[in-house]
Amino acid sequence: MGVQPDPRFFDTLSSLSVADLAALTGGEVVRDCGQAIRRVAPLGSASEDAVGFLGDRKFTEALRASWAGCLIVPAAAVDAAPSRASVIVSRTPQAAWAAASEALHRPVRFSASTLEEASEDGSVAFEPGVIVGVGARIGRGTRIGANTVIGPGVQIGRDCDIGPNVSLRFALVGDRVKIYAGASIGEPGFGAAGGATGPVDVPQLGRVILQDGVTVGANTCIDRGAFDDTVIGENTKIDNLVMIAHNCVIGRNCLIAGHVGISGSCVVGDGVIFGGKAGIGDHITIGEGARVAAGAGVLADIPPGETWSGYPAKPIRQFLRETVWVSRQAGRKGARTDD
Repeated sequence: MGVQPDPRFFDTLSSLSVADLAALTGGEVVRDCGQAIRRVAPLGSASEDAVGFLGDRKFTEALRASWAGCLIVPAAAVDAAPSRASVIVSRTPQAAWAAASEALHRPVRFSASTLEEASEDGSVAFEPGVIVGVGARIGRGTRIGANTVIGPGVQIGRDCDIGPNVSLRFALVGDRVKIYAGASIGEPGFGAAGGATGPVDVPQLGRVILQDGVTVGANTCIDRGAFDDTVIGENTKIDNLVMIAHNCVIGRNCLIAGHVGISGSCVVGDGVIFGGKAGIGDHITIGEGARVAAGAGVLADIPPGETWSGYPAKPIRQFLRETVWVSRQAGRKGARTDD
């Protein structure tokens, strides 16, 4: 059995036949092996009761190796699909998969719990206006600020400090975590796919995990994973107005200054430091102990221990040499003009 969306946060609905899926998504069945499809999953973690899709040819080998019971693929990829799988052909496979996701999974609808039911004991403190969803649990010694909303199933550890006007959904929070005013944790990441009539939203079925000792600054946004989790490692400190997108895995003891933006599916090692307004492209790996200078635009992987700067970012010595060279060339050109 493959990984399923966390039932604390998502309801899994009735199963669908392959024919049902084709009718729902507007695709064409080219092979039906009779599976009942109960969930969606990425190619690598799909099992016989799941539907996966191929959205990019670079994942063809993952398609060949997938154990998904049903695969939604473009016509050119039919021969690459394993013979054990049912196959649906679609011109827009990811949009079709998104439609299947909405039919098979649904976020748990908000229903309010009492504050007493959610609390481990009487030491949990709530300021006015707090709303807590059914199934949420809050550890002893934790304080929840005014007008904060804690979604169904959210788990918060002990001795945490959650500020006012925080939105906390689809999340598991460790002990001694601080989340300052206005932070938004666990909202859907930016996922869109081209459909027949334009872009469609791709449902986000993952979670956010904040490990022990994490600090999240005011008005920072941390998106839940698309399917896997967004993870912030122990004792990492995040400044105000930071954006961390879906599926990112941030290591322990990292420092992330204000206005940093980290795109989806990045992996950041332990002890990495980001200067203010640094921007990180998607699917980037940043090695342990690396440093990203303020304002840098990172479009390539950074090896462990290196410091990068500039746009596009590069090792800082190279960046400084090039900056000095450009400055000298500009000065020489200006001198000739004056003559």
